[in-house]
Amino acid sequence: MGKVKYATGIDYVQGSLAKPTVKDGHSCGSYLIGTHRVAETTNPNCNRIYIRPADTYKRDSAPTQNEMAVREKFATVSAAVSTRAKDLTKMAADKAAFIAQKDVPGGRKTMKSFLWKLELEAYDQSNG
Repeated sequence: MGKVKYATGIDYVQGSLAKPTVKDGHSCGSYLIGTHRVAETTNPNCNRIYIRPADTYKRDSAPTQNEMAVREKFATVSAAVSTRAKDLTKMAADKAAFIAQKDVPGGRKTMKSFLWKLELEAYDQSNG
Protein backbone atom coordinates (compact mmCIF):
# COMPACT_ATOMS: atom_id res chain seq x y z
CA MET A 1 0.00 0.00 0.00
CA GLY A 2 1.28 3.44 -0.82
CA LYS A 3 2.00 5.96 1.89
CA VAL A 4 1.64 9.72 1.84
CA LYS A 5 4.00 11.98 3.78
CA TYR A 6 2.75 15.52 4.09
CA ALA A 7 4.93 18.59 3.89
CA THR A 8 5.65 20.57 7.03
CA GLY A 9 2.57 22.46 8.13
CA ILE A 10 0.05 20.10 6.49
CA ASP A 11 -1.45 17.75 9.05
CA TYR A 12 -4.00 16.03 6.84
CA VAL A 13 -6.34 16.42 3.88
CA GLN A 14 -10.03 15.60 3.93
CA GLY A 15 -12.94 15.67 1.52
CA SER A 16 -13.20 15.71 -2.23
CA LEU A 17 -9.79 16.59 -3.63
CA ALA A 18 -10.72 16.29 -7.32
CA LYS A 19 -14.16 16.04 -8.88
CA PRO A 20 -15.01 14.72 -12.33
CA THR A 21 -15.61 17.32 -14.99
CA VAL A 22 -18.99 17.55 -16.65
CA LYS A 23 -18.86 18.01 -20.39
CA ASP A 24 -21.75 17.71 -22.83
CA GLY A 25 -24.06 16.17 -20.24
CA HIS A 26 -21.80 13.41 -18.95
CA SER A 27 -19.02 13.36 -16.41
CA CYS A 28 -15.45 12.37 -17.15
CA GLY A 29 -12.84 11.36 -14.64
CA SER A 30 -13.06 10.17 -11.08
CA TYR A 31 -13.54 11.50 -7.60
CA LEU A 32 -10.38 11.65 -5.49
CA ILE A 33 -11.47 11.55 -1.86
CA GLY A 34 -9.18 12.04 1.13
CA THR A 35 -10.21 11.04 4.64
CA HIS A 36 -8.67 11.59 8.04
CA ARG A 37 -9.83 9.38 10.88
CA VAL A 38 -9.92 11.16 14.23
CA ALA A 39 -11.27 8.23 16.25
CA GLU A 40 -8.95 6.79 18.84
CA THR A 41 -7.75 3.40 17.59
CA THR A 42 -4.72 1.17 17.78
CA ASN A 43 -3.93 1.67 14.06
CA PRO A 44 -1.45 4.54 13.49
CA ASN A 45 -2.46 5.00 9.82
CA CYS A 46 -5.26 7.53 10.00
CA ASN A 47 -5.18 9.02 6.47
CA ARG A 48 -6.75 7.32 3.47
CA ILE A 49 -7.17 8.36 -0.15
CA TYR A 50 -9.84 6.75 -2.33
CA ILE A 51 -10.63 6.97 -6.02
CA ARG A 52 -14.29 6.60 -6.88
CA PRO A 53 -15.28 6.25 -10.51
CA ALA A 54 -17.57 8.94 -11.83
CA ASP A 55 -19.98 6.35 -13.14
CA THR A 56 -20.83 5.10 -9.67
CA TYR A 57 -22.65 1.84 -9.21
CA LYS A 58 -26.40 2.15 -9.50
CA ARG A 59 -28.42 -0.66 -8.00
CA ASP A 60 -31.19 -2.05 -10.19
CA SER A 61 -32.85 -4.33 -7.62
CA ALA A 62 -34.62 -3.67 -4.35
CA PRO A 63 -32.84 -4.67 -1.12
CA THR A 64 -33.57 -8.22 0.01
CA GLN A 65 -35.35 -9.01 3.27
CA ASN A 66 -32.03 -10.08 4.77
CA GLU A 67 -30.42 -6.74 3.85
CA MET A 68 -33.35 -4.87 5.36
CA ALA A 69 -33.03 -6.93 8.56
CA VAL A 70 -29.32 -6.13 8.78
CA ARG A 71 -30.01 -2.43 8.25
CA GLU A 72 -32.70 -2.49 10.95
CA LYS A 73 -30.33 -4.25 13.37
CA PHE A 74 -27.58 -1.73 12.69
CA ALA A 75 -29.91 1.24 13.16
CA THR A 76 -31.34 -0.16 16.40
CA VAL A 77 -27.96 -1.02 17.92
CA SER A 78 -26.44 2.27 16.79
CA ALA A 79 -29.22 4.23 18.49
CA ALA A 80 -28.84 2.12 21.64
CA VAL A 81 -25.07 2.75 21.73
CA SER A 82 -25.61 6.49 21.31
CA THR A 83 -28.19 6.54 24.10
CA ARG A 84 -26.07 4.40 26.43
CA ALA A 85 -22.99 6.57 25.90
CA LYS A 86 -24.97 9.57 27.21
CA ASP A 87 -26.76 7.74 30.05
CA LEU A 88 -25.32 9.10 33.30
CA THR A 89 -26.78 6.23 35.36
CA LYS A 90 -24.74 3.62 33.45
CA MET A 91 -21.63 5.66 32.67
CA ALA A 92 -19.59 4.83 35.79
CA ALA A 93 -20.37 1.10 35.65
CA ASP A 94 -19.64 0.95 31.92
CA LYS A 95 -16.34 2.74 32.36
CA ALA A 96 -15.27 0.39 35.17
CA ALA A 97 -16.26 -2.68 33.11
CA PHE A 98 -14.44 -1.31 30.07
CA ILE A 99 -11.21 -0.71 32.01
CA ALA A 100 -11.41 -4.20 33.53
CA GLN A 101 -11.69 -5.95 30.15
CA LYS A 102 -9.56 -3.82 27.82
CA ASP A 103 -6.21 -5.49 28.58
CA VAL A 104 -7.42 -9.10 28.55
CA PRO A 105 -7.20 -11.18 25.34
CA GLY A 106 -10.20 -10.43 23.14
CA GLY A 107 -10.99 -7.26 25.09
CA ARG A 108 -12.24 -4.17 23.28
CA LYS A 109 -9.68 -1.38 23.00
CA THR A 110 -12.04 1.58 22.70
CA MET A 111 -15.07 2.53 24.75
CA LYS A 112 -17.21 2.82 21.61
CA SER A 113 -16.41 -0.73 20.48
CA PHE A 114 -17.07 -1.97 24.02
CA LEU A 115 -20.52 -0.34 24.04
CA TRP A 116 -21.23 -1.81 20.59
CA LYS A 117 -20.34 -5.26 21.93
CA LEU A 118 -22.68 -4.85 24.91
CA GLU A 119 -25.58 -3.54 22.84
CA LEU A 120 -25.14 -6.17 20.12
CA GLU A 121 -25.30 -8.88 22.79
CA ALA A 122 -28.42 -7.28 24.28
CA TYR A 123 -30.05 -7.04 20.84
CA ASP A 124 -29.22 -10.66 20.00
CA GLN A 125 -30.64 -11.85 23.34
CA SER A 126 -33.88 -9.94 22.93
CA ASN A 127 -34.37 -10.88 19.26
CA GLY A 128 -33.15 -14.49 19.35
